[in-house]
Amino acid sequence: MSGKPVQGRMTADGTGEVVVFLIGMRVNSWRAVRSWLPVFRAMPRMIKELAGDRESGMLGYRLLPGLRHFAVLQYWESAEKLLDYAADRDGEHRPAWAAFNRRAREGRNKVGFWHETFVVPAGSSESIYINMPAYGLGEARGVVPVGRRGERAADRLAA
Repeated sequence: MSGKPVQGRMTADGTGEVVVFLIGMRVNSWRAVRSWLPVFRAMPRMIKELAGDRESGMLGYRLLPGLRHFAVLQYWESAEKLLDYAADRDGEHRPAWAAFNRRAREGRNKVGFWHETFVVPAGSSESIYINMPAYGLGEARGVVPVGRRGERAADRLAA
């Protein structure tokens, strides 16, 4: 996390729907570099592509590194835009997914892959950031003073 802390009590801006997408890989065998390295290298290309296209629908992301498990947390405008990106034959995702499937069949479980998608309807999320740089949904959507959306978590959820 970087950036200068925003003083005071802030909350994520925006009240509409948001899609939370978690995607990751797990190295099951470090020795099988040919199985996991291409998967590991594919994600930065996709993130770069998405971050460079404001119309893609990806609002923001955060890398979640680990010792053998690597993941990315993404925020999206809608499930439709996320699915459109996944199906785009001209984007980075489709060839990476096809290559992963080939490698998974050949590699005998040397690398694992997972993703989870959560569609969060408007009014079903709340956040608070106190003396923090923009983070998470607040980083993706921007932050506003808590008072604009409600002083208490219950107020922000009801908004």
